Amino acid sequence: MDSVVLGERAWTDAERKAYKLPALSGAGPGPRRGPGRGGRVRRQHPEVGHRGPERETGSRVQPSAPPLPPGPPPCPRPKLVFHTQLAHGSPTASIQGFTNVQELYMKIAQAFDIPASEILFCTLNSHKVDMLRLLGGQIGLEDFIFAHVRGQTKEVEVTKTEDALGLTITDNGTGYAFIKRIKEGSTIDRLKTVCVGDHIEALNEDSIVGCRHYEVAKKLKELPRGVPFTLRLVEPKKAFDMIAQRTRAPKCGEGKVANGRETLRLRSMGGATVQEVPDKSEEGAITRVDDLLESYMGIRDLELATTIVEAGRDKQSTEEFAQALDSVLGDFSFPDVLLCDVWSAIGEAEREEQADTLASAAPL
Repeated sequence: MDSVVLGERAWTDAERKAYKLPALSGAGPGPRRGPGRGGRVRRQHPEVGHRGPERETGSRVQPSAPPLPPGPPPCPRPKLVFHTQLAHGSPTASIQGFTNVQELYMKIAQAFDIPASEILFCTLNSHKVDMLRLLGGQIGLEDFIFAHVRGQTKEVEVTKTEDALGLTITDNGTGYAFIKRIKEGSTIDRLKTVCVGDHIEALNEDSIVGCRHYEVAKKLKELPRGVPFTLRLVEPKKAFDMIAQRTRAPKCGEGKVANGRETLRLRSMGGATVQEVPDKSEEGAITRVDDLLESYMGIRDLELATTIVEAGRDKQSTEEFAQALDSVLGDFSFPDVLLCDVWSAIGEAEREEQADTLASAAPL
């Protein structure tokens, strides 16, 4: 028996006659209308004259403007290429593509096919163990880099007869602390086997590789008086003209470059940036802060001093300065008295620069 779908109700022929429903044309075999209310099929009208994306403006529909053509690609920054040699003698190699000291050492090691762990420190524009030319956080774009690698290992027994040993410690940024200064007439100065540039590898057989300079200085400062201790030192490999040479670094001017030159600033966190060298005021403040670091902590670190001075830029009080310093160098836990002296040193450098500026502008 045939049935016809009306909405959602199927009627037989007998029911259709019983309820006196009109006959439905097209019943029987053949295609039927699809399901839905009243068996209707919704038709879709084809689009005519399609004009692309449109936007409404009030009651009118207007075509949108075509997209702008892409602009020219940005000009690539020129690659910074530096020349380097091993300080004891080697061919010249070119390196590029580093953003911090650790990557710099890796590039130098790859260029000369040596382990990066062999490099103790680098100097700029001199192959000698010259702490005035020690590579810190900045490299002049025309500077020549000399890498000083591990030489002989030696052990020295020292008895601390004074509170201070007379050592100033720095580090290379990759875990090697070394001697930057020896105070004349001090306990260490009397031991002629200890030299500026020697890497301190162990203290009483305890390795201190990986320690920062301030950690090593603290360990040495805490040693008791009158008790002998042993230092294991690694001296830089020397060229023939450097054998038996012992240098004592002057006090100030570490790593400075001439005014008007750009430098590559290497940072422990973040990428390297090309920037102008500090102005006279900032340079004076950096030198004063570096002196204070040596006085209070027994370390010299030009990059650390630069970071401290930058933290004090545009600050109005010691409280603001302390907060800014804690946000970037919280691991150091600087004593309050050092912070006050540093703040004063920064202010004195700025006032001296202002006085010099006024004097130069005064009529003759």
